[in-house]
Amino acid sequence: MVKSIILNSHPWETRAAVTENGVLTELYIERPKDLGVSGNIYKGKVERVLPGMEAAFVDIGLMKSAFLYVTDFYDDFDELEDLVGMGGAGGMRDGGQVAPKGASGGKPSFAGDGELIEGMVKRGQEVLVQVAREPLGGKGARVTSHISLPGKYLVLLPTVDRVGVSRRIEDEGQRNRLKKIVEEIKPQGTGFIVRTAGWGKSEEEIREDMEFLLKLYESILKKKEKAPSPSLIHRELDLPHRLVRDFLTQDVDRFVVDSKQEFTKLLEFAENFLPEVSRRIEFFNGQKSIFDQYGLDMEIKRALDKKVWLKSGGYIIIEITEALTAIDVNTGRFVGKRDLEDTILRTNLEAVKEIAYQLKLRNIGGLIIIDFIDMEKAQNREMVYTALDEALKTDKKKTNILKISELGLVEMTRKRTRESITHALTDICPYCEGHGYVKSVRTVCYEIFRELVKGTKGLNSEKVIIMVNPDVAGLLYDDEQEQLLELEEYLGARVVIRSVPDLHVEEYDISFA
Repeated sequence: MVKSIILNSHPWETRAAVTENGVLTELYIERPKDLGVSGNIYKGKVERVLPGMEAAFVDIGLMKSAFLYVTDFYDDFDELEDLVGMGGAGGMRDGGQVAPKGASGGKPSFAGDGELIEGMVKRGQEVLVQVAREPLGGKGARVTSHISLPGKYLVLLPTVDRVGVSRRIEDEGQRNRLKKIVEEIKPQGTGFIVRTAGWGKSEEEIREDMEFLLKLYESILKKKEKAPSPSLIHRELDLPHRLVRDFLTQDVDRFVVDSKQEFTKLLEFAENFLPEVSRRIEFFNGQKSIFDQYGLDMEIKRALDKKVWLKSGGYIIIEITEALTAIDVNTGRFVGKRDLEDTILRTNLEAVKEIAYQLKLRNIGGLIIIDFIDMEKAQNREMVYTALDEALKTDKKKTNILKISELGLVEMTRKRTRESITHALTDICPYCEGHGYVKSVRTVCYEIFRELVKGTKGLNSEKVIIMVNPDVAGLLYDDEQEQLLELEEYLGARVVIRSVPDLHVEEYDISFA
């Protein structure tokens, strides 16, 4: 498999696409005017403590107060080791920051010693926190007191006194060697996780990285003492540099950049920080846009569509709402060659692969409901569930799946750390106000008729002028012409229809002459 990172850089926007065998699998977008805050460290002030929710609101200087759960003070190293690095360049493993327990959207677990939020933080208290999840929709950022700082080969966890090794390093001998090195040289009271890039590194290389991270944390603490609250203490790297640090691993063949300036900066960063990956960074000097060259703009456009066609002729519908994402599977044009149950099973199995791909591509998180086509046989339902479970095992984001119900529904959650492509690239429709529908042309016609009857009583006008959208005008002149004649007789006035292309289908204006 050929894996590539394609970077399209402009002063106003940076887009990065991850492709596998030429197929877009992940998309990251960063805009200077809308710069993300994930991974940033802030000195904040507790605004409110909510005992009923075991949480607190913290002012960190953003538009909305950040949310801090009681579990953000809970030292569970297994949880930290599992969650560290889920941020990075928008959800990459080994990325650096620790997401709080329960960050997938469920209710938080309470600390094992029974200590409650009131005993941990008080209103007005100053706290050092790191953003674990970007503000999403109308919600503020999710923060944690468990600071984590990624380096070349290590992630520093200053609030935890334990050592772990990335789960991507599967060789037991290598894991034990790296763990022993870190345990012998680390200061007491600090924790570290060896990153995937630490594979095969010497004690001296690991020691240098450790000393750099410890000095960085020391400088953060010094800055915190002098800074007012709220204030930004440490900013995470921008998207291109995070990609080099977190994503340019051994399984990535090339990192192609279309900006000479960005290419020079990334090459210098890599040569100083990760020299072994610098040779894989390439400059794109083509005539076409780099995203056009690799056919990515078309893929991004398709990723915004609600309907996704399957190769068999079936399709899935993806509806993203505030509370959850609903995915509906349909047979569409696929009629099969054998019996109905076999057609349904094959459509569901094909949909499983597409759903797993779309969740990753669109970065859909939170609660997800999948409505598979109803299957009568229990073994077929089990087969589809197993296929979905297997397809999601390669997903870097943590997922939880429940068994398929008798109605063919699957409930699942997927960890959410940043906005989906839909939220990042689109706004609520100003015409339908997010409903997804507008009034039909005929409905607007009948609304106009009611307004004419209601609004012209007692008026002595010889002419009524109605300005409408061209589609509405067409229907009034055609199917509804007979109704117009009856209205003219009822009103005692001539009705004149004027087509105005700039008017929205639901807009119209009635005047009298």
